[in-house]
Amino acid sequence: MVNFDDKRHFYRMMLNSEVNVTIIDDEANTEILSTCRDISATGLAIEMSHPLDIGTNVNVSLVPISNDIQALDTRGKVIRVTEESSDCYLIGLSIEEID
Repeated sequence: MVNFDDKRHFYRMMLNSEVNVTIIDDEANTEILSTCRDISATGLAIEMSHPLDIGTNVNVSLVPISNDIQALDTRGKVIRVTEESSDCYLIGLSIEEID
């Protein structure tokens, strides 16, 4: 195990970049503009104005605003939801596939 302060296996890169989150469901694929707070080799943390259900499948597209960040398209699943305030939820996603 790697000895980082938060005891994780992979280092988290702080981003605070806008992302397009597409909720994948049978009826309609809803797209929401959100903020990606951080990313690691296995997951993302995204701020949203409303919660998502655990197990929800999503596509996340990061469009870089500078040359320091590469574009990213990934498919993931909601594994954690934390209410930070009445209109801010931190959504933890596990990365299942990267395009």
